[in-house]
Amino acid sequence: MIELSQLWPIIITLLISGMMAGTLAGLLGVGGGIINVPVLYFVFQGFGMSPGSAMVVATGTSLATIVPTSISSIRSHHKRGNVDWALIQRWWPFIITGVLLGSWLVTQFDGRYFAFIFALIALLMAYKLGLSKKESALYPRLPPMPFQGLLGSVIGFFSVMAGIGGGTLGVTILTAFNYVIHRAVGSCAVFGFLIALPGALVLFLFAEVPTDAPVGTWGYVNLAALILLVPLSVSFAPVGVWLGSKIDGVKLKKIFAVFLTVTAVRMMLQVMGW
Repeated sequence: MIELSQLWPIIITLLISGMMAGTLAGLLGVGGGIINVPVLYFVFQGFGMSPGSAMVVATGTSLATIVPTSISSIRSHHKRGNVDWALIQRWWPFIITGVLLGSWLVTQFDGRYFAFIFALIALLMAYKLGLSKKESALYPRLPPMPFQGLLGSVIGFFSVMAGIGGGTLGVTILTAFNYVIHRAVGSCAVFGFLIALPGALVLFLFAEVPTDAPVGTWGYVNLAALILLVPLSVSFAPVGVWLGSKIDGVKLKKIFAVFLTVTAVRMMLQVMGW
């Protein structure tokens, strides 16, 4: 039984995580999951959960926090003209298809596999955005529509399994096809909503609560953590959008890469038992 004095550090950690997640959602279009997943992953283990159980509950809870955070981020980006709504109209059915398949897989396999997926995706994206010496886009424009649909499905599929918004994969893919970084970030805020809402609902309604989950867990969503994270995440999303408007595209990519690298290393070390 954890005493109240032991809960305060956890509460403060979650509140800080909410602030950082909201800021990153607005700044990078990542929905905050890039911060919340590893924080929740380690916090839940502090409550006695196994790494596998901690990962799936961190995934579900993170997706649930992304829903309101992404709405706040979308509103701010839309006001600045950073959302490509024509792209959203073409891609949303494919994103949701990938999300539904990925959400179902999360309920079927050991959570440690998804921790590895999270870390691997983050490392690959960090390299592409921050460490690759090639500065120009890989392609001059998006491919024809059938291939665009495949890209949307891939983003939804892998993002929901890692508990992250659409920015981690979406920003990287769009900038590879010569999208301006700020427009890619704004559009991926919408991706985050399309990923988080159906993904969180599936993991909330249809996943079986792990036997070692803390009190307040429904499916793979911990309601206590959700209540602590959401208010500050929503409040700080416009701060991230404001910061994004003050930072040039190259610096924005570097910031994105740093956060991805730090997160990936932490998760990978945990998965390997170090």
